[in-house]
Amino acid sequence: MAGSEQTVLQFFPSTTSLSAKVHPVVIFNICDCYVRRPDQAERVIGTLLGSISPDGSVDIRNSYAVPHNESSDQVALDIDYHHNMLLSHQKVNPKEVIVGWYSTGFGVSGGSALIHEFYSREVQNPIHLTVDTGFKNGEASIKAFVSVNLTLGDRQLAAQFQEIPLDLRMVEAERVGFDILKSTMVDKLPNDLEGMEASMERLLALIDDVYKYVDNVVEQRVAPDDNIGRFISDTVASIPKISPGAFDKLINDSIQDHLLLLYLSSLTRTQLGLAEKLNTAAQIL
Repeated sequence: MAGSEQTVLQFFPSTTSLSAKVHPVVIFNICDCYVRRPDQAERVIGTLLGSISPDGSVDIRNSYAVPHNESSDQVALDIDYHHNMLLSHQKVNPKEVIVGWYSTGFGVSGGSALIHEFYSREVQNPIHLTVDTGFKNGEASIKAFVSVNLTLGDRQLAAQFQEIPLDLRMVEAERVGFDILKSTMVDKLPNDLEGMEASMERLLALIDDVYKYVDNVVEQRVAPDDNIGRFISDTVASIPKISPGAFDKLINDSIQDHLLLLYLSSLTRTQLGLAEKLNTAAQIL
């Protein structure tokens, strides 16, 4: 009818350019909080700290858990604890701000909308990070979401979570620890030499894959890809020209440095243990 008011269903999409990058220390911290959770708690939630770039990308660099009680229809957060922890973190890292919150478990749960509403008052368009601490099939399901409001006229009906791109990058030293984290039980943590050996084995496997791909392209068994070819060319060009003898010397010197550090650390532990025993014996006498 002309001139009459119409009630329309409005859906406001989020910024498509929004993306997030999470550092491995955040994942380690979340898993540690999950292991130390109270017996009655099914999941752990907490605050994400980091920075927001002008292009909209979010860099997640730190986190802390927030105590909460959760039921089927309501969620209670310890807001005072959250604010006190935030003040403590900003005294050490004043440039880190709230960028969102995290929860353990697979995907978004029923009470996530209530928690997200609280963090929406703390920061505009917060990130919701979910971490599956079960590491099913040896893979970590880590996802990032943003909330989009679904409204009918002026009345908000619900909040829909949309997944955004998440970048989890790490150096080789961090990747070794991340691979250990995926195992339910390990005999011991790898030392520097074992970590270097694992990195070299992974590097050799990657070189073998590149060699097979190039050989298949030359033999016309695989169609060539210009992007892969440019990437391989840039990678080869970035390698410094070192003679085999100089390269072997460089590796051997690095190994000798690691062995020296292991020897010094073992010697220090022995001296500390001996000093502690002598101090105890002197107090008894």
